[in-house]
Amino acid sequence: MPTASAPPNSAPKSRIAVASVIWGVALLASRLIGLVRQSALGRSLGVSGSADVYQAAFGIPDWFSTLLAGGALSIVFIPIFSAHLARGDEARGWRTFSNMANLLLLVMAVVGTAFWIAAPWLVGVLAPGFSGQQLIELTHLTRIILPAQAFHIIGGLLSASLLARDRHFVPAVAPLLYSVGIIAGGLITGTAEGFAWGVVGGAFAGPFLLPLIVTLRGGLKWSPVLDLSDPDVRLYITRWIPVLLGGSLVLLDDTLIARFGSGLGEGAIATLSYAKSLMRAPMGIFGAAVGFAAYPALTRLALTGKLVDLHDLTTTATRRVLILACLSQVGLTVAAPEVATLIYGTARIDAARMSELGLCLALFCSALGPWSAQIMLSRAFYAQGKGWIPARLGLLIMALSTPLYWLLGKHFGAPGLAAASSTTVTISVCTLHFALKRQTGGKAGYVDLLPRLLIVTAAAIALTLGVRGWLPPSAFTNLDALWRVALLGSVGGVAFVAFGIALRMPELREALAPILKRLRR
Repeated sequence: MPTASAPPNSAPKSRIAVASVIWGVALLASRLIGLVRQSALGRSLGVSGSADVYQAAFGIPDWFSTLLAGGALSIVFIPIFSAHLARGDEARGWRTFSNMANLLLLVMAVVGTAFWIAAPWLVGVLAPGFSGQQLIELTHLTRIILPAQAFHIIGGLLSASLLARDRHFVPAVAPLLYSVGIIAGGLITGTAEGFAWGVVGGAFAGPFLLPLIVTLRGGLKWSPVLDLSDPDVRLYITRWIPVLLGGSLVLLDDTLIARFGSGLGEGAIATLSYAKSLMRAPMGIFGAAVGFAAYPALTRLALTGKLVDLHDLTTTATRRVLILACLSQVGLTVAAPEVATLIYGTARIDAARMSELGLCLALFCSALGPWSAQIMLSRAFYAQGKGWIPARLGLLIMALSTPLYWLLGKHFGAPGLAAASSTTVTISVCTLHFALKRQTGGKAGYVDLLPRLLIVTAAAIALTLGVRGWLPPSAFTNLDALWRVALLGSVGGVAFVAFGIALRMPELREALAPILKRLRR
């Protein structure tokens, strides 16, 4: 038990609290707009072949972005930039920024062109079950969306420079403009191509332009330098490779779903994509919020060698995330078909497909806790520059799980692929936890929580499903879905809280304390 490190921890925790509020509010707004975006997609494209093609069109651009660690730029860059700021050498930090930005622009020009040329061949590998006309359309949409990744990548580097200085607001709100751009592009045309052009416009306005304006006002010093012998460039590449491989868990999951889903008939990929997007909505609000907010503090603890404190901070944050994830899981599971009806409508989706979408959502939500915890646990490794640990574990688990996707998809269709996805991420998160505990020397932080949390979640779902059984059959209309979601969600939430209090879960009590205090007054 380190005693000297306790006082310094209060400052990181207070910064995390403020940053978590910023990220939480921004991500809540982003997810709400994201639901509007998904609603526009579902109500415009439904579960048609065009919807399948549009969802699959993100496969190659996402691989392009991942190849350049676009989604992990902040994870890799923040520790490097923060180290220079900690030494008071901001000029050196901006030189590193310039080196990385110019190198990425050069690589993007070469690799992006190669992907654009090879798109007709690559889409055949990505979606072998598509028809010839679908592959032609998939190539077209892929080439439209591909340049948007450049805005995400450079914008990610700009946002990372802000996060390294604990400036969270702009990186948090940038995704709002991205979703608005997609919605606008789709609603103007009502076609898959319109949504694709909206992706490009939204990526430019939100992830790129907004951080650029703020960093320019805040003293951005982007110089035309490209020094490959710079130690920071070598350090970036050294850390980028494991982060790339470790982050591929999410991308490989999406890729396997698209690959095996393309052979399940029209609408399968769209159904799975819609269901997974709904699962990601609450995960993005609390899982990503805490992960983004905590990462700068985790980096500072790693730089000072306080690994036990790093483990404790990660555990504390993850426990709270798991509580919120399981509470959300209850609501989404018991009212899954109604949630899908409310968001996507029934104009382009029939009752049978809507029921399947709801089942897929419930299966995805069974791993909502692991998906949310994965964000925090992986960042604990990245903050230490030890991304190889989650990378090796993630690749091994995905390699072993690939036959599971094929087997469950073949025998159970889209719900089988959802079940395979949830099983894989659950195993991955369990291995990450044990690896972090061993690497930092921290104590087991979930032994007292997980059994009670599983009991509470299962009991709340069972009780609410019992209530659902007394309701009249769903009419699959927006009005019917609205009151059923409100009723079932309320029953599930109250049941979860009641069972949680009965089993004395401290995190739940802490979350309810301010509310109970106001009620007493």
